[in-house]
Amino acid sequence: MNPRAVNAGNGMQWIADGFNLFAKNAVMWLVLTVLLLIAVVIVAMIPLIGAIALWVLWPVLVGGLMLGCRALDNGETLELQHLWAGFESGDRLTQLIIVGAAYLIAMAVIIGLAFAAIGLPALQSIRGDGAMSFAGIISLIGSMMIGVLLAMALMVPLMMAVWFAPPLILFNHLNAVDAMKLSFGACLRNIVPFLIYGVIVFALNFVAAIPFGLGYLVWIPVLMGSLYMGYKDIFAVAEPAAKAAGNPLLR
Repeated sequence: MNPRAVNAGNGMQWIADGFNLFAKNAVMWLVLTVLLLIAVVIVAMIPLIGAIALWVLWPVLVGGLMLGCRALDNGETLELQHLWAGFESGDRLTQLIIVGAAYLIAMAVIIGLAFAAIGLPALQSIRGDGAMSFAGIISLIGSMMIGVLLAMALMVPLMMAVWFAPPLILFNHLNAVDAMKLSFGACLRNIVPFLIYGVIVFALNFVAAIPFGLGYLVWIPVLMGSLYMGYKDIFAVAEPAAKAAGNPLLR
């Protein structure tokens, strides 16, 4: 598979197309989003294991929503079953979990490096009496900025690697490593559309949070739809993967 380069304006179009997918069955999308958020809150309440599970299983949940997006795009029905369809994806479930585990490990490394960039200068700037000099405070602020910039610089390629991985695994039967490599290459080849897309996504995240976070009930489905439409656009998708035994959603 060779990802194609698309026009810069396509980044905006993915979001518009994502909203169109949401509008095709807004009620079911709202139901799925509410159930998803409830499940996330419940799992997150489990000490330690819950947070790890969310990171690892997130690509599986995204995969199910990708199946829902494809169903709507093909004129079919968005169903409640799409919420857990990723867990019924047979051998592809393992690959989705591998992506989640790789994402979790990479995030842990990034956070560790960022804290190291902040913590070591902070320790060096503390005087023998436990206080911090003015120069030490300035040094700490600078190290904090370096830590944040370092984390952001490392998170961007990580997000590029995992962004298209779920649909590539589900629809194209790639393994986790190949899916992440291809996803990274696709994002890199379309860096300008993704910059525009990223700025809009960043802004709409704030808009969605303004009315007590209620905007996320719409924004999450639109974001999932935009991910699917971006995948379809860049990879010129025509035919879905072969039907998986026992799961009619995987056609």
